[in-house]
Formats: sequence, structure tokens, C-alpha cells
Amino acid sequence: MADAADFLEREGGYSHIQRTKPQTLGYGLNDSPTGLAAWIVEKFRSWSDCGGDVEAVLSRDELLDNISLYWFTQTITSSVRLYRESARVPLQISAGERIIPPLGFARFPKELVRPPREWLERFFNLVHWTDMPRGGHFAAMEQPVLLAQDIRKFFRSLRG
Repeated sequence: MADAADFLEREGGYSHIQRTKPQTLGYGLNDSPTGLAAWIVEKFRSWSDCGGDVEAVLSRDELLDNISLYWFTQTITSSVRLYRESARVPLQISAGERIIPPLGFARFPKELVRPPREWLERFFNLVHWTDMPRGGHFAAMEQPVLLAQDIRKFFRSLRG
């Protein structure tokens, strides 16, 4: 809980503006390739397991590919609108309710939210847990081999 509070204090501004003013933010980011690049690269730098040097884990081409997806399709506004929609109808799991399908969870050390195993076990059928040695919020881009290996291991465990 202390980690979550610390994160909200340091990094929560993005969530607030995306939740409350997604259209306004979207107009600015869709109008300026520099603004869009700054918005996206800042998130990669802050939320990756890179020690402040984003190019230590992601190449410039990978960053530009990601930015280009939003720029050429003009979809940054719809992507940030998810925060507003999620705030309107938040996910709620009632006491005693459980999600039945098996769940595998890879816990990356620099992920934004790192729930304790016990919390997941309360609501999910947690059958696979991995504490990853490195990686952050963008683990699929930062550590694709580690993530792919863990996903394979999870699904192999489900075979009859």
C-alpha cells in the first residue's frame, strides 16, 4: 500500500488528466508529434526497469515504432479514454467471489502495481507465480524472452 501511495504521489498526474480530461489531452497529443513523443517516452523512462536510461532496455527504433503507432493512426485519445471509462465503471469483485479459470502471474520488480501473492489468491485461481528478476511496466517490450518463457511454462503446467 505504501508503494502504491508513493507511486500515485510521484506519477499519478498522468492518470488524473487521462481520467478527467482525455479529450483535451488527446487534442494536444494528436496535434504535436513532439508532445506525443515526450508523453510516451517519459512513461517508458519512468515505468521501465531502466535506471533512468530508457535506451538501456529499448532501442530508439522500438520507441519510435510505439510513438508512430499512435501518431499515424491518431489513436492516443482513444487509448487514454480507457482511464475515464474505467473510472465510470470500476472493476469490483465481491467478498467470496472468485475468478475460476487458472491464472498465471509474472511479478516484475519495477511494475507499477505489484500486488502481494495473497491478494491474488483471494479472488483468483492462482496456479502459477513468478517473481521476475528484472522488468517493469512494459515487460513485453523490455524482457520479451523472460515473459515468453514464463507464459510457456504456465501453459505447459495446464496440459493434462
